[in-house]
Amino acid sequence: MNQVPLLVDLVSDTATRPSDEMRAVMAHAPVGDEQLGEDPSVNALTEKVTHLLGKPAALFLPSGTMANQIALAVHCNRGDAILAARNSHIVGSEGAGAAVLAGAVVLTIDAPRGIFGEKELAEIYRPTRVKSPRPAVIEVEQTNNRGGGAVWPYQKLQEVSNFAREHGLVMHMDGARLMNAVVASGVSAKEYADLCDTVWIDLSKGLGCPVGSVLAGSEDFIEKANVWKHRLGGAMRQAGILAAAGTYALDHHVADLAHDHRRAKDFASFLTLIPSVSLLFNEVETNLIFIDIGKTGLTSMQISDRLRSRGVRIGVESATVMRAVFHRDVDDQGLALAKETFAWAVDAR
Repeated sequence: MNQVPLLVDLVSDTATRPSDEMRAVMAHAPVGDEQLGEDPSVNALTEKVTHLLGKPAALFLPSGTMANQIALAVHCNRGDAILAARNSHIVGSEGAGAAVLAGAVVLTIDAPRGIFGEKELAEIYRPTRVKSPRPAVIEVEQTNNRGGGAVWPYQKLQEVSNFAREHGLVMHMDGARLMNAVVASGVSAKEYADLCDTVWIDLSKGLGCPVGSVLAGSEDFIEKANVWKHRLGGAMRQAGILAAAGTYALDHHVADLAHDHRRAKDFASFLTLIPSVSLLFNEVETNLIFIDIGKTGLTSMQISDRLRSRGVRIGVESATVMRAVFHRDVDDQGLALAKETFAWAVDAR
């Protein structure tokens, strides 16, 4: 049975594909041995990110998950504790990597949108003692994925940063959608990064690159992170072909994230007109929408199958929740098709 061609893919912003212009830059990128520090395109990208984030050094990595796991492995000793939101990516989407690689436990904070402050930290924080794990790291996710793409307000992030410094903790930011937060809030990447000891940005989501992330921090941290990069098999050779895409994206694609946010908000407003569905988070700040379809009498998989039969794909989070993620490969025509098809899918019997 032939499947209908995929016309609109809202399953994730990782669905983005490099544009023709990005492919041309990649094809002509000067390259060298990245593992030996001799790839000029990789070096240009990491230097660009150090300026963007205001950190002394940076490291090009294959993925954001690797960036998180390397950072936690460097920051933690075995038996240490990481303080993070219960719905954070390191808890639900990284294969218990903190336990396996860093030997650390994650103490989770209940925060529906993934954003917490001094009050929540004070409730979970326990000073070091023989019987309990040593608090080592506070981890924040910008934007918070399972919090509906919520943007950490600068003041709230500053509150968390102050708590970390007062208690001798490291502050690490999962910056998978940091540039979405920058565009949505008007706060610069450097301003956000200044509040954290370590931070990384993803290149393969809304920025449209085929692969890659860049982890930044102090020179000492990056030196230790590079050991973990090799240990985990993340070292590459002529990686400039990939790094050049990242440089191009940072130069040309950041402002375009505003279009993703606009379309997501438009789609969310449309959904509120359908009586049988509701938004899990009423405020759509960036490019993610979580949809409660419990009142339709259908499961998420049933709706997903119906959508796919007409060339539209939306992610399944649970039996009653779906996630739509807008990105640069979904234009206004794609938005219109997604609306029409979703309305049909939830009402069809």
